Amino acid sequence: MAQMHTMTRGAHARAILSLGLPLVGGHVAQFAIGLTDTVMMGWYGVPELAALVLAQSLFMTLFLFGSGFAWAVMPMVADFAARGDEVMIRRSTRMGLWLSILFFVVVMPLMWWSAPILRAIGQEPGVAANAQLYLRVAGWGMLPALGVMVLKNYLAGLEHTRVVFWVTVAAAVANALANYVLIFGHLGFPELGITGAALASLVSHGTMLVLVAAYALRKLPDHQLFVRFWKPDWEMFGSVFRLGLPIGVTTLAEVALFAATAVMVGWLGTVPLAAHGIALQIATASFMVHLGLSNAATVRASNAQAKGDAPRLERGASVTVMLSLGVVALATVVFLTVPNVLMGLFVAPDDPDRAAILSVGAALLAFAALFQLVDAMQVIHLGVLRGLQDTRVPMIMAAVAYWGVGLPAAWLFGFPLGYGAPGVWFGLVLGLGVAAVLLGWRFWRHALPEQRAVAG
Repeated sequence: MAQMHTMTRGAHARAILSLGLPLVGGHVAQFAIGLTDTVMMGWYGVPELAALVLAQSLFMTLFLFGSGFAWAVMPMVADFAARGDEVMIRRSTRMGLWLSILFFVVVMPLMWWSAPILRAIGQEPGVAANAQLYLRVAGWGMLPALGVMVLKNYLAGLEHTRVVFWVTVAAAVANALANYVLIFGHLGFPELGITGAALASLVSHGTMLVLVAAYALRKLPDHQLFVRFWKPDWEMFGSVFRLGLPIGVTTLAEVALFAATAVMVGWLGTVPLAAHGIALQIATASFMVHLGLSNAATVRASNAQAKGDAPRLERGASVTVMLSLGVVALATVVFLTVPNVLMGLFVAPDDPDRAAILSVGAALLAFAALFQLVDAMQVIHLGVLRGLQDTRVPMIMAAVAYWGVGLPAAWLFGFPLGYGAPGVWFGLVLGLGVAAVLLGWRFWRHALPEQRAVAG
């Protein structure tokens, strides 16, 4: 214990990076899957790109809501591992898988009949029909994708993070190859357009599930994850549900805010929607780094809490915040200096809408520089609080920030005040900024003093 108390900031940084960098790499590779879809569909055609942006917004909204149960597995497994309780590791992971399967059964119909939903929220009928075409195929990938999330969080909780990276890289490569042959019709395959992108997504999720499950069974056979998998464990089912649902709702509140802004920008036309989708992809690339650091902070906070080590918790959190701010500084410089180069990667050189998309996109990237600062701070503090299994109050704080502040502000600045897509993004900045302040207060002024009191 004394040794842990005297860990230097440098030692904390090394420990966080050792755990977090493979998770960052895994998130970047996961992001690369969506990025590849966007780039290749952008080169295929702008109307198809607009449909893909819309379809992926719906898919990711549902997927990240359902991932709450998977995210709950990480702090639970990290806590049980610190206590040496392998039976509880198995029980929590297995019920995370159960909840994920049940969630898929509930939401698949929403994807199957998505066109009427998208038309009802003001999207063009042609774009909505193409989005449904994509989701009727890609939607089946929700099941393996959620299973992968549970197993990734189980492995991350045990600090097996390198495999998470390599498995996701393999899936990204499989997705890129499948996109290349199925969207454009290469190597003797038919040209399938947006349906090809959906099939490629299915291939990548399936590849990941096979690889990550094979690793878990081979490297950690003592956990017997799938032995008598059918047998219910209602007590642990309830525990994972109670921890995971607020995580899912918190994530849903943020993701649905982004999806709602995509809908709003869609009201402005196909060109602003395409620019919004591309700028969001670019901003998301840097966010993946903060998400990986946040995951590392979750595991480290769980371990510190299990050992009753408040000084380690405090120093680990402050070092994670500093690392995250360093990434923000680098990304801000890139966004502000070469916006046209970044945006231009996503649109064919001869596309008639290219100049208009680059013009809107450059303005959006200036706001992305601002919002990634506040987005980074809110996700890091969410990660630390999640490690302490503090999820209900953060859920309320996030919902108030995103939907009470962010969404009304996005509408107000985008439409009545007439600032268009940049105005919508300014609303995003305000919502994320309020979340960052509230969650930071929750950890530094409430949760940390509580941990100090418990540790004595």
